[in-house]
Amino acid sequence: MVDHSDELEFQMHYLHTMVRCTDLDTTLDFFCDKLGLVEFRRFDNEGGRFTLVFLAAPGDMDQANATSAPAVEITHNWDPEDYSGGRNFGHLAYAVDDIYALCQSLLDKGVTINRPPRDGYMAFVRSPDGISVELLQKGEPLEPCEPWQSMGNTGEW
Repeated sequence: MVDHSDELEFQMHYLHTMVRCTDLDTTLDFFCDKLGLVEFRRFDNEGGRFTLVFLAAPGDMDQANATSAPAVEITHNWDPEDYSGGRNFGHLAYAVDDIYALCQSLLDKGVTINRPPRDGYMAFVRSPDGISVELLQKGEPLEPCEPWQSMGNTGEW
């Protein structure tokens, strides 16, 4: 295994992996009752018609309660949806020190920014295999600025 950590200029921390489910109770039965993960946060969004449930391993509970990471985010969309083609897997998420600097570095290295950080807070890129990666600014969002503010989305994220 090759360690590329010395090549990274930007600090980041693993946050969560998001997966969608069609039946929240059945999914929580699997992850909590069978696998042993623990629910530490839940968010129901009536306007968006979805529920987010955040789970952590028992050994990660102190850190998860303090920082919301590391976690599995279960997303339950209230309206029925077919999750073919891997749509049930959402994304990996990382907190970054400077979202603008990291996105510029990725652009400079030929990576497409699928969802630019127009808000100074969130961006999405995809791995060569199409895995969506969410980048979130640590702390408060940065002040919106160009070229990000006027940059449109590219492809799916």
